[in-house]
Amino acid sequence: MPARAHSASADSVVAVTTSDDDQAGPHPVLVGRKVTLRPGRPGDAPKLRAILAEPSVSRWWAEPDPVEVIEEELRGDDSAVLLVVEIDGEVAGGIQYNEENDPMYRHAGIDIYLGGRFQGRGAGTEAVRLLAGFLFERRGHHRITIDPAAANEPAIRCYAKVGFRPVGILRQYERGPDGTFHDGLLMDLLRGELAPVPSRRRRPLRRV
Repeated sequence: MPARAHSASADSVVAVTTSDDDQAGPHPVLVGRKVTLRPGRPGDAPKLRAILAEPSVSRWWAEPDPVEVIEEELRGDDSAVLLVVEIDGEVAGGIQYNEENDPMYRHAGIDIYLGGRFQGRGAGTEAVRLLAGFLFERRGHHRITIDPAAANEPAIRCYAKVGFRPVGILRQYERGPDGTFHDGLLMDLLRGELAPVPSRRRRPLRRV
């Protein structure tokens, strides 16, 4: 899909079980300091489509799918799940994962998009870290991949902060909005390489 030595600290990541998540089910609610990842609700699909149509997103994701397709993705299936990224009660984007369950090649893949207003604030890094932790700890994966466009430097920096490492260039991997094929960058993350959640900086006390 085209987004650890330490697991995330308990005070920054709260996995909330839902009716279909009692046995590490595929549609969790994951809560971080800035973002919440949750299953889709009625009315989410048009908001996600509007985000996908924003220039800062569509340059990497191309023409958005119809609302009906996004609704189907939110319902998920046996191999792919789309969750909503929520910030301060607003739909900020989507994050999805797929699972390869062949025992010989078992792993998961992640992808993410955020609306322009929510980019550059650390939300993407936290969302990817939350989902990666879930895939390692609850879904039992040992390896996760992500494959941004090779020219998408902000996304690559975001994933590197989580612990993803470059594997190699995927030449002429994906057709862009201009109709030409562009390179992708395959990155992966192994269990035990997940970067820890940065500690909060404490402000020095002022003397009165």
